[in-house]
Amino acid sequence: MISASRRRAVRGRRPLILVLPAVVGLLFLLVPLLGLLLRAPWDTVPERLFSAEVGQALRLSLVCATLATLVCLVLGIPLAWLLARGDVPGRGLLRALVTVPLVLPPVVGGVALLLVLGRRGLVGQYLHEWFGVSLPFTTAGVVVAEAFVAMPFLVIAVEGALRAADPRYEEAAATLGASRWYTFRRVTLPSVLPGVVAGAVLCWARALGEFGATITFAGNFPGKTTTMPLAVYLALETDPDAAIVLSLVLLLVSVGVLVALRERWIRGAV
Repeated sequence: MISASRRRAVRGRRPLILVLPAVVGLLFLLVPLLGLLLRAPWDTVPERLFSAEVGQALRLSLVCATLATLVCLVLGIPLAWLLARGDVPGRGLLRALVTVPLVLPPVVGGVALLLVLGRRGLVGQYLHEWFGVSLPFTTAGVVVAEAFVAMPFLVIAVEGALRAADPRYEEAAATLGASRWYTFRRVTLPSVLPGVVAGAVLCWARALGEFGATITFAGNFPGKTTTMPLAVYLALETDPDAAIVLSLVLLLVSVGVLVALRERWIRGAV
């Protein structure tokens, strides 16, 4: 058998042909973030953070991202269960379709939402005629756009947790006479709760940073649909320092999400 010191020596070998591109790749990812920190107007950051425009965009972003996450939880958990446990034909195709928003350009997603939920859309025309509901260019439209692009993150995380969960507990509950709904609520869902939480956090972070689908489907109206990413885009043209401050806020949120999920990733890698 190979000794521990021998294994450490083998693992410690770092071929230069791999180390160099790895370092370049690391710098490629970190230097732009470092540049953001170095160019930030730190002397005016508190003043800009508490300005009316930033506060308005931040509140709207937090509310819309939270509502979008709730929508994703209500719809995404059953969808993940269907993909993981449901015996349905074409499940592989369904899984591929669910993940399409991950690779679809967000602007294209916004156009698709307009064609379906707009006042003349396939569904939107009936919503407007029958119920007087018009989603485009409203705060509700922001929530819909964010939920559309963020739901795959939740579905993938929950489906992975469901596939990794031990089904014997569910089988034991079924043999004891528990209904499928009771088993799902009291056995399945608690067992995959860490995956649900991780998926919800990723979903919320993705919704908070959504830009393309939001500006296409909901527009850019201050106090109504102007979220933080849209505010960054507007400020970059007129007040670059304000754009940097807003970008710092989104950067801190992203880092917070990564820190919150770090322990779960480490446990999953062990």
